[in-house]
Parts: sequence; structure tokens; C-alpha cells
Amino acid sequence: MIGKTIDQINVGDTAFQEVVITEKYVETFGKITNDFNPAHFDSDYASKTIFKKRISHGMYVGSLFSKVFGMDLPGNGAIYIAQNLRFRRPVYFGDSIKALVTVTDINIDKNRVYFECIAYNQNNEKVIIGDAELMPPVKKEE
Repeated sequence: MIGKTIDQINVGDTAFQEVVITEKYVETFGKITNDFNPAHFDSDYASKTIFKKRISHGMYVGSLFSKVFGMDLPGNGAIYIAQNLRFRRPVYFGDSIKALVTVTDINIDKNRVYFECIAYNQNNEKVIIGDAELMPPVKKEE
């Protein structure tokens, strides 16, 4: 099964996933990326930062959009072309994050779909804002 093709997508369409950020997930992300910044791993170090405690990797939270694009909208067969992110607030262990994407524009000639990307915490505060460009799967000729 392929995801939505460009003719099945409309401006305003949305999709999201919600994830609770855990220490285990942050540590796994650090191991996968080799990013062992003490802001993520060392409580003593983190207590002396502006955040006062350990935080999630910003790119771990940003990567939550990838599942939405690859599995939901457009879905299977979509190709990531570009992603821009701005990190607005720290994300702490235990935060519940909703990674929401909204279609903002469609270029049928180039087979491109453009999205607004916003990640919210449990207080409905924006922790990440950005945009993305994707190529949806190509419609199979019948």
C-alpha cells in the first residue's frame, strides 16, 4: 500500500503523533547519534544551565515529524526533500509532545507538498516550529 498521492492531498490536511519523552528514549537517541552532550546526560551539569535539569535532544523531538510524514501524510513512499526547524522551548523528560503537520501548499507540476510543522508540549506551548517539503508517492497508472 502506498501513501497518499498528490491528488489525494489538500491544503489544510493535518496529521500528528503524540509521544511522551522518556529518559530511555533520549539515551537511545544519544547512542544512535553519538551525541552525548552533558545537557542530555549529566544532571549535575544540566543543573547549572539555563534549563536547570536534563533536556531532550532538539533533533529527537524534531525527528517525530519523520514518522508522521513517512507513515501518515503523505505516508508510505513519501520522500523528504527539506526540513527547517526552530527550537523554541526545552523539552524535559516526561513532557508529552504532539508533532503536528499541516499542508500549506501543493505544487502539482513538481509533485511537491509543503507543510507547516509544529511540536507542542502538554501545556500547548510550541516547542518547535518549522516547515517541510515532501514528494508524495507517484500515482500508479492503471
